[in-house]
Amino acid sequence: MKKLSMMLLVTAMAFQLAACANSAGSQSASGETSAAQTAATEVQQETGLAETAAAGGDVSAETAADAPETVVIKSYNANKEEIDLEVPYNPQRIAILDMASLDILDNLGLGDRVVGTASTSLDYLLSYAENENISNLGTIKEADMEAVMACEPDVIFVGGRLSASYDALSEIAPVVYLSTDTEIGVVESVRKNAGIIASMFGLEEEVNGLMADFDARIAALAAAAQGKNAIVGMCTSGSFNVLGNDGRCSIIGVEIGFENLGNADTTSTHGNETSFEYIVEKNPDYIFVMDRDAAIATEGAQLAQEIMENELVMGTDAYKNGNIVYLEHPAVWYTAEGGVTALDIMLADLESALITQ
Repeated sequence: MKKLSMMLLVTAMAFQLAACANSAGSQSASGETSAAQTAATEVQQETGLAETAAAGGDVSAETAADAPETVVIKSYNANKEEIDLEVPYNPQRIAILDMASLDILDNLGLGDRVVGTASTSLDYLLSYAENENISNLGTIKEADMEAVMACEPDVIFVGGRLSASYDALSEIAPVVYLSTDTEIGVVESVRKNAGIIASMFGLEEEVNGLMADFDARIAALAAAAQGKNAIVGMCTSGSFNVLGNDGRCSIIGVEIGFENLGNADTTSTHGNETSFEYIVEKNPDYIFVMDRDAAIATEGAQLAQEIMENELVMGTDAYKNGNIVYLEHPAVWYTAEGGVTALDIMLADLESALITQ
């Protein structure tokens, strides 16, 4: 309506200009047309600026000048101590060595800023690794420092596996090191980290939309888990490591609410190797298994199912009741926990086992 009113005003102005010209005899027909077109152009320009502003675009040099050059965010340092970190506002060139951060940036629509990334086999992020215009920066465990420097990033994102390289990478550009915090849970960690990343681009309002349905899904899974216990573990190199609530797969005990029978017996993110007699002794309602070898594509490794379904484990209530849950996307659980799409996939793995049986 506002745009229509403005155009009507243009028409009225044109007629007024024509009338003035005819009465004074000082303008030709071509001059009248020129004046009307000039007025119309000015209104169209004003309308276009308003529409650009509504869409979140750059309205003018003055508006761009109002934006800060830097912002201060919460991040970790090399010792995983939370610090205030000054980073460029709205960085244009981003180097990514953490799949959770790439996942969040992708969901915020900022993928075109990525100039370099670590290799990955995750299908929902594969387009970045396969893009010839995006530099390969190594892996999430070992950065190619020369490649990182060559892509001239404004900011670098890393995860815990590269904490030892934090200082060296900081010589190239500010390093944003984010992680999941098991004390607040995976969901709240994703919400917190997405908010931190969004604040670097003025996109804070986008985060609520990204996180919209996770709380309801957690509540439904918690209802299915109520009153039940579990052993949570990871198969690796032919053995089974029991996991507590302070490391990998913590969402099962912390947010979903299974009583984790192995929680008191481990404090390691990779868990503690345990015997199958231990599982028999605990006799859990459920056994959740993450296949680390499948997650990192270990050649010649035994499948988790081959390891777990032995004579001892087959005597447990979990096996007898069909409640051994092999997490369907181990690479997501092991290498990408903390991303928005990763969280969606992880919850879907649990939903397929607990709700849609």
